[in-house]
Amino acid sequence: MNSFRIAQAARLLGVSDDTVRRWVDAGTLPAAGSPAEIPGEALAAHAASSAGDAGDPTDVLSSARNRFVGIVTRVQVDGVMAQVDLQSGPHRVVSLLSAEAVRELGLEVGSLAVASIKATNVVLETPRD
Repeated sequence: MNSFRIAQAARLLGVSDDTVRRWVDAGTLPAAGSPAEIPGEALAAHAASSAGDAGDPTDVLSSARNRFVGIVTRVQVDGVMAQVDLQSGPHRVVSLLSAEAVRELGLEVGSLAVASIKATNVVLETPRD
């Protein structure tokens, strides 16, 4: 069974080490050992149950399940194409789209946007032991 130290759990959840320690002290997350380690299953369950989002401003129904609400941090337009960077919590999403679409959507640094991702390929990786 996988287990994670406090600092690793904090990075995975996008919170501070102190927040994870408070959750452990409050019994929200189980931990055992010295140094304290959180069981992987418990960490996964906590991450799934506490996953909140910034609220989807589009108010639309969609079949896409991978939607990231965030703030635009970079817009680079070069001719007919553009690159837009979106920061959604700890996740950076990069989109390549037409310069025309950037103008039509009014995308600029500081804009609220939603990245909707529907991919046919998803790569999963695990750390080496």
